[in-house]
Amino acid sequence: MAEESKKKAEIKISGMHCASCALNVEKSLKDLEGVEDAQVNIGTEKATVEYDPEKLKVTELENAIENAGYGVANEKVILVLRIGGMTCVMCVKAIEDALRKLEGINDVNVNLTAEKAYVTYDPQIITVTEMKNAIEDLGYQYLGAEGEEFENLEEEIRARDLKDKRNRILVGFGFGIPLMILPYVDVPLPISMPYFMLVVSILPFIYVSYPIFAAGFRSLKHKNLDMDVMYSMGIGVAYAASVLGTFSIILTQQFLFYETALILAAFLALGRYLEARAKGQTSTAIKKLIGLQAKTATVIRNDEEIEIPIEEVQMGDTVVVKPGEKIPADGEVVNGESYVDESAITGEPIPAFKNAGKTVVGGTINQNGILRFRALKIGKDTVLSQIIKLVENAQGSRPPVQRIADKAVSYFIPTVLTIAIAAFLFWYFTGSTLLFALTVLISILVIACPCALGLASPTAITVGIGRGAELGILIKNGEALEISEKLTTIVFDKTGTLTKGKPEVTDVDAVGIDDLELLKLAASVEKNSQHPLAEAVVKKAHEKNIKIETSENFDTFGGKGVKAVVNDKEVIIGNRTLFKDRNIEISKETEEKLSKFENEGKTAVLIATDNSLSGSIAIADTLKETTKDAIERLKKTGLKVVMITGDNERTANAIAKQVGIENVIAEVLPQDKSEEVKRLQEEGEVVAFVGDGINDAPALAQSDVGIAIGSGTDVAIESGEIVLIKNDIMDALAGIQLSKKVMGRIKQNLFWAFAYNVILIPVAAGALYPFFGITFRPEFAGLAMALSSVSVLTLSLLLKGYIPPAKKEKVELIE
Repeated sequence: MAEESKKKAEIKISGMHCASCALNVEKSLKDLEGVEDAQVNIGTEKATVEYDPEKLKVTELENAIENAGYGVANEKVILVLRIGGMTCVMCVKAIEDALRKLEGINDVNVNLTAEKAYVTYDPQIITVTEMKNAIEDLGYQYLGAEGEEFENLEEEIRARDLKDKRNRILVGFGFGIPLMILPYVDVPLPISMPYFMLVVSILPFIYVSYPIFAAGFRSLKHKNLDMDVMYSMGIGVAYAASVLGTFSIILTQQFLFYETALILAAFLALGRYLEARAKGQTSTAIKKLIGLQAKTATVIRNDEEIEIPIEEVQMGDTVVVKPGEKIPADGEVVNGESYVDESAITGEPIPAFKNAGKTVVGGTINQNGILRFRALKIGKDTVLSQIIKLVENAQGSRPPVQRIADKAVSYFIPTVLTIAIAAFLFWYFTGSTLLFALTVLISILVIACPCALGLASPTAITVGIGRGAELGILIKNGEALEISEKLTTIVFDKTGTLTKGKPEVTDVDAVGIDDLELLKLAASVEKNSQHPLAEAVVKKAHEKNIKIETSENFDTFGGKGVKAVVNDKEVIIGNRTLFKDRNIEISKETEEKLSKFENEGKTAVLIATDNSLSGSIAIADTLKETTKDAIERLKKTGLKVVMITGDNERTANAIAKQVGIENVIAEVLPQDKSEEVKRLQEEGEVVAFVGDGINDAPALAQSDVGIAIGSGTDVAIESGEIVLIKNDIMDALAGIQLSKKVMGRIKQNLFWAFAYNVILIPVAAGALYPFFGITFRPEFAGLAMALSSVSVLTLSLLLKGYIPPAKKEKVELIE
């Protein structure tokens, strides 16, 4: 399949109960011609499918899921579009046909009289802009969207499903418990006990167990062996044996399991009820982020303020935001002053001051003034939309450790069935009663549970990555989590990462000319560059009220310096290497000055006019407040900390000494940083690289885990495996701590899931019976099965309240 013809669809699925269900859905999707890859995450209950749109439509993917016995619960939005230019029913048909051809549209109803189209669509697949284009391509007028009515199908299905399970649980226990007590109390019955138990239990049993049998039947129909088949066998054998015993067909009236079958079915329903409730809580972080999005915006059109749906905001619109309102798009303030609460996105509790020229981001809250801003990013291009997409994709990823569980699940059910049959035959043919052998068989079938194995990783990843987003730490995939736990070395770029990236000129040392003249020449050349050191020189010239001259023929020498012609003189600015390459002599006095500057941790640049030394300028960059503390804490975790910089060795060592870094790689050109990372990896190190994501892209990509440090809402989402929204390297430590915590929880979950099955299946098989007389009643086996998945989910949900120590200590310092 050609790369450009691929499309990716995300489909929300309902009705999955365990890892086997996820594998069944994957198999059903992969069997379709045109599907290249399908991954199902049991934790987020989503399928991510890569497919060829020329061979398949999303509706066919959804049909495959439904045919496999599961439900599709993608969010549907009912949108009312106003359309002009329609004159007859043929116009209606043309618009309905055109819209129905678009992928992601479920239903279209065009009203000619009202000149409106009522469209039900999936916003994850199609946008309002695509509908607008389809209408306008036909020659009709798109007059805008009247409003949206969100039909949150997922929530409705979840609520309905929980209510149904709760009712079945109440009926199961309501009839099962009295039937269990009945043989032990002296109650006059109108008919004999076996017949009475059959009459009382048959309808409740059908009602409570119907979903289990229906799911088991669907699985067998599609040649899938999953837990529903095993549970159906367990409760089916129990009830069928009871009926045969009641009528003395093959079995005697000793074989009465009516209450067992009913209570077992109720426990299965209880397990799935608790599981569904817990799973609903794993994605609260995403729901919070989605809830940040504004629904409407006030824009200025024809010199008037009008309120429009958020989808109709266009790039370049002037948007008005009043106190207390959400900012609806990303943009630049053109008028007004106010404080904006950006905490939901950056995690920074202190509101940011905004005035003309400052950037604002959608989803943040304007506090006290009126702001007018120009919309620069709208819809899916906003920072908030990118964060939501990143978190959703990350929550759907699988770390390598999950593959162990996936492999185990594929062998699990055949193994358990083999154990169940072998145990039945062993006990029956070694002198035990048929009743005992049958009880063992039922207990094994219902106690075995791969669901906990399947939920161990997805639920922890979903909650952990969501928690990271709340803390301003965006982790892009499960693999980054796993590698972060194995890191041995963390490499920091100096400028803008350890330092503030806002250097200032501290010393000017002219040779043969005036200091101000030297600064003027340097600024006239450096004004053409965007390098932080160049900006520092220009800023100093402005502070001294120096008139900056026009320069010509500006050129750069990668990582070494720049040159230009100023007032017919060639001015060269750079480091020693450049001056050596150009055969420009550096005097002994200047060398001594350079050494002095560098020993103080300053960066010194040399200036020459027409190949003759004119002097040097020293520039210093201030360290961030948290740098020293963060480095100290990282070293305490056992990580080797390295600083990489383009500065010469003397300057680099002086700065490294200030922050407590012993390992320094100096005089590295920007393009060579990735080679240095590669060299460390060849030495056996597992390397994280922390940079600002601007000129560090190759090094971030080369490292095992790239950590891109941002600047509040102006963050490069595409950089690195971990993106820190705040410009604080303490968050790099917090990101590593969070990763270790999530991986620890995944391993804990997997341990308990494996331990549960390894310990309890032999107990259910009667392994302890010859020694201690201990065996499992099927009802208790059902309870244990229910608790296994719930315990794993509960452990994962505990991550919702996790605060990395680096964050916790910082909060305490602020307080």
